[in-house]
Parts: sequence; structure tokens; C-alpha cells
Amino acid sequence: MVLTINSAARDAGGFLTVNGQLKNNGKEPFVGTAAWRGNELTQSGESVAGATLVDKVAKKRYYVLRDTDGRCLCTTGISSVGAGQVVPVFVQFPAPPTNSTEVEFSLPTFATATIKISG
Repeated sequence: MVLTINSAARDAGGFLTVNGQLKNNGKEPFVGTAAWRGNELTQSGESVAGATLVDKVAKKRYYVLRDTDGRCLCTTGISSVGAGQVVPVFVQFPAPPTNSTEVEFSLPTFATATIKISG
């Protein structure tokens, strides 16, 4: 599995939306998606709710936002990724302060990546 981050953009509502894609470069369907949901937002079902951001400047960790029913503001319904399949994903977080221009993005089972914030 390969995770590619395409953008991390602030919006006027005070959110930071991270957009990317998951790609299965293997020859078999990938079904190990349960770890991606994390432990906190289990009512979101199979999702990428386990993602976090770390802002080293502000020394803060940000978790995925949730709606009034406790479900993540992120891609849900990922139970498997077929061989060669690409799945677009998004995750919304509270936006770090405007002086923070880079954050570390983590999704369970993938290496942490430093990403630049636009907007």
C-alpha cells in the first residue's frame, strides 16, 4: 500500500483538509484497513479516522474532526483496496495557527510524513 498526500489546505471555516490517495501496488486485495480507523472514532466504521497531525511549532497534536453524531470528517467505508486500485481519501482537522506552515501527518501502518500547509 502506498499513501500519497496531494494537498493540505486551510479553509475559511478554520479547518485543515488533507487530500490524498491510497494505492494497492500488490497483486492481491488489501484487507488490513482496520488499523487506519484508530481507536477513538470506532463509530465511523472502516475509515481513516486514525490519522493525526503534529504541529512541532505549537507543540500540539490534532485529531480528526467529528460530526455531531461522533463520526469522523474523513473518508469512510474502506474495507478493502483491490489489486491496482486507487482510493481517494480526505481527512479534516482543526487548522493549526497560521504561523505553522508544516505539520507531521500520521496514519497507522504508514510512515509519518512532513507536509506543507497551503492557504
